Amino acid sequence: MGRNWTPQSWRNLPIRQVPEYPDRSALAAVEATLRTYPPLVFAGEARQLRSMLGAVAQGKAFLLQGGDCAESFAEFRADNIRDTFRVLLQMAVVLTYGAACPVVKVGRMAGQFAKPRSSDTETVGGVTLPSYRGDNINAMDFTADARTPDPQRMLQAYTQSAATLNLLRAFAQGGYADLHQVHRWNHGFVERSPQGERYRELADRLTETLEFMAACGLTSETTPQIRETPFFTSHEALLLPFEEALTRIDSTSGDWYDVSAHMLWIGDRTRQPDGAHVEFLRGVMNPLGIKCGPSLDPDELIRLIDILNPGNEPGRLTLICRMGAENVEAKLPRLIRTVEREGRVVVWSCDPMHGNTIKSSNGFKTRPFDAILSEVRSFFAVHRAEGTHPGGVHFEMTGQEVTECIGGAQAITEARLADRYHTHCDPRLNASQALELAFLIAEQLKRERADLKKEAVASA
Repeated sequence: MGRNWTPQSWRNLPIRQVPEYPDRSALAAVEATLRTYPPLVFAGEARQLRSMLGAVAQGKAFLLQGGDCAESFAEFRADNIRDTFRVLLQMAVVLTYGAACPVVKVGRMAGQFAKPRSSDTETVGGVTLPSYRGDNINAMDFTADARTPDPQRMLQAYTQSAATLNLLRAFAQGGYADLHQVHRWNHGFVERSPQGERYRELADRLTETLEFMAACGLTSETTPQIRETPFFTSHEALLLPFEEALTRIDSTSGDWYDVSAHMLWIGDRTRQPDGAHVEFLRGVMNPLGIKCGPSLDPDELIRLIDILNPGNEPGRLTLICRMGAENVEAKLPRLIRTVEREGRVVVWSCDPMHGNTIKSSNGFKTRPFDAILSEVRSFFAVHRAEGTHPGGVHFEMTGQEVTECIGGAQAITEARLADRYHTHCDPRLNASQALELAFLIAEQLKRERADLKKEAVASA
């Protein structure tokens, strides 16, 4: 970009989606405090994730990224963290079987507090106030005090992220992630699901595989990989004062890392090549993502890739496509062809949530399960046609049995949305819907592998 980078260089550039803090001295004091706090993650962990994503970029692994639309202070409970982690593990086991390759697990957890908004303000009953932007900025209550951005909230977000990470590490390494345990949970889902018979064959094959491994001596006691799993965190790097305050030099490499999460992404609303968010993230060595919406021009995408990954290193950059089910076949091929023609190495991931949000007849924001599944299928079909690797999926989901997305085997209707509609921002897949989607994707991955084998035999 022709500019020297520093953690502060973003401050000289145009910026979008940032709150106006009325007390600038209070903001500066919080930033100074955060600079003294310990890192939430370590540079070595971020490098490990980057290496694993490099395998995804080369078609040797698959990325599963998921979690809350926006974490909240009010719902901060160990059970909620555990249940979301549990569903991600369940999904990963099913996808590993379907893809026949390792699945890289990345949570939208331990830092996903800030949200971009389509408008800076919200009007209710003739009263106009700042929009709710996430719990680390302001509160949901529609009052002037609650909606005033408060920098002290960043300190609470840090504390909650640290506690969440502590629990996630204990779950991932302490035996909770044991493959046999996760598979038993999946068997329970198959027994309860209205479409359980459809998934029974896959579940039974997994049982046979685990029994064969045990017969070969590969058990939880003898093989740590069965008992433990790597798990990483990610969030949108939207609130740059927070991100800058948690950016440190790694003593082993001399590189800068944003130690608020292992992976960070730039949203579809803040991916301007000459903007502050791109400027900040180009200088940190974490794995990065770019949300790619239907308005993204292929030439601009190449420019963004060259700014954020000038060395064209595998695993550095994940393109998270959020087109909307009706736009995938028209918009995605041009992006893929341009990236392939220019020889850029990226991970292609599908976010089927953000482009499929609608408003129900009773006023709730929701997402139809069929539209989500349709976008995933179109994403895979386009990559199949282009001869490229559909590297991953990115879901907004929760481990709770909420009623926020309509459809699925549970047949959640618009009338049922009010039953358990708890999201602080956008509608999420519930635990059953998320796992159902994993089974459906696994079926598709299995079919595609079988088709590729047939094609290989036919051309031999």
